[in-house]
Amino acid sequence: MASSAKRRAVGVGENPEESENSSDENPEDDDESVEEDSDEEINEEVLVDFEAHAISSNDFNGVKKLLNRLFLKAHVDVSEMTDIIIQQNHVGSVVKQAEVPEDSDDDDPDEVFGFITMLNLTERKGVQCVEDVKELVVDQCEKNAPHSTTEQLEKILSDTSKPVGLLLSERFINVPPQIALPLHKQLQKEMADAQRTNKPSGRCHYCLMISKTCKEATKSIPARGEAPKEEYMFINAEEEFFHEQAIIKFHYSVEEDADSCLSGRWSSDDVPMKPFRTVMVIPMDRMPAVMEKLKEYLTV
Repeated sequence: MASSAKRRAVGVGENPEESENSSDENPEDDDESVEEDSDEEINEEVLVDFEAHAISSNDFNGVKKLLNRLFLKAHVDVSEMTDIIIQQNHVGSVVKQAEVPEDSDDDDPDEVFGFITMLNLTERKGVQCVEDVKELVVDQCEKNAPHSTTEQLEKILSDTSKPVGLLLSERFINVPPQIALPLHKQLQKEMADAQRTNKPSGRCHYCLMISKTCKEATKSIPARGEAPKEEYMFINAEEEFFHEQAIIKFHYSVEEDADSCLSGRWSSDDVPMKPFRTVMVIPMDRMPAVMEKLKEYLTV
């Protein structure tokens, strides 16, 4: 289960927030190599085959690493969250490189390049990592959105008759957005199967997302209560379509939480960027509209 047809993916350049996502090498060494070889590598494309698989215990470190990049220094127990994601492997997939050569010294056949899943926050009320996430989004909503928005968010999170699912879709920055389409299709199918068989995370009325975004450092931050500005860029480009359908949406800065190598500029010609998180709540009955957008823009 949780596997999709092999798809050809094109590795592209990195962005200011997640430049080190594709490896654990020293960022300073990366900077030096980029400076030396920029003329040769700036337009380079690398063809890689990716496959989606059911999440297993072997994926703990890879999934946890991607969760750490999402939550940074926020007080969220990502180890516990990773355990839950693995336990409910009837929902969700991990992305791995297909057909890694056996004699390769650099490639780990179990390396996780991305994952997608849905955690039902309502079903898991009282679990520490779930309460951490709810506290995080409510606290940031109070600081960055009108009071009426906070009231609406708290009401949705506390209404047990309309479960809220946390949609997690994380990947290395050099994995292109086209891979998101089969992953989201598979997730929707798995959730329908889970609902039919009364398994966890099957029935969700709302979808909560925390997306990685950024904006130019020279742009002003919207005043409290103002509508979101278009200059926010989604690190996972397809999540802009979820943003269009959201009934609650606000941004909060993570500049103080991010390491220096996750923001700033990478060359003298780059525009300096600041990292943010964008919180969205989307009714599940709007997901068909989102999926249509994904099909329109991501079909290859």
